[in-house]
Amino acid sequence: MTEAKITELQPLPDDWQRALAVVAHPDDLEYGCSAAVAGWTDTGREVAYVLATRGEAGIDTVDPAVCGPLREREQRASAAVVGVTSVDFLDHRDGVIEYGLALRRDIAAAIRRHRPELVITLNHRDTWGGVAWNTPDHVAVGRATLDAAADAGNRWIFPELTEQGLEPWNGVRWVAVAGSSNPTHAVDATPGLERAVRSLLEHRTYIEALTDQDPEVYVRDFMTETTAATGKRFGGRPAVAFELFGR
Repeated sequence: MTEAKITELQPLPDDWQRALAVVAHPDDLEYGCSAAVAGWTDTGREVAYVLATRGEAGIDTVDPAVCGPLREREQRASAAVVGVTSVDFLDHRDGVIEYGLALRRDIAAAIRRHRPELVITLNHRDTWGGVAWNTPDHVAVGRATLDAAADAGNRWIFPELTEQGLEPWNGVRWVAVAGSSNPTHAVDATPGLERAVRSLLEHRTYIEALTDQDPEVYVRDFMTETTAATGKRFGGRPAVAFELFGR
């Protein structure tokens, strides 16, 4: 039996100036994607983050009323490491985000406000590949982001946004989905890898609850291994993978 040919990932388009990343929780962007973000901000591109929740239900031993503000602080510090200063929260409830009109409207409003050419989100599929089940929050936010990229450009969908001064924005050219089991494109992680490690380490409270490993060992091993695995399909360079949808 011949070995299956590895399909090479294509470089993500770079002819854009503004990007908006929309995810469910603090730390969603730091598990790999932040290495790409650091490289982008280095070149003068603008990247903003929008999170549906504050991750308040993410740590079993910490009450949500305490956990939410704590994780928000960690997320802002984490974003700053990779050059992102605009971090907004939509105040949906962690763990029970509902896909629907309210979520689409909130994300469409964020897209109209930030007017990105590139929108980034996290895996919206049921699994991470194979039998590794995805969470309902990730599925809901990822799918709503794909839909909201079109909603943002149609003045007759959510007309109340126009009444609030948010004019339609039809300038989204791509939606890039991180963590997809069907990646098509990649970004060289080399320039931003060390900052991506430091960015994920800012989520120390969550990481210490997640694993008994030393946080620095856990984070560095994860980032090194995942970017190296993607790099096997990207000319041998450490890389961050995306499934790219065009509009």
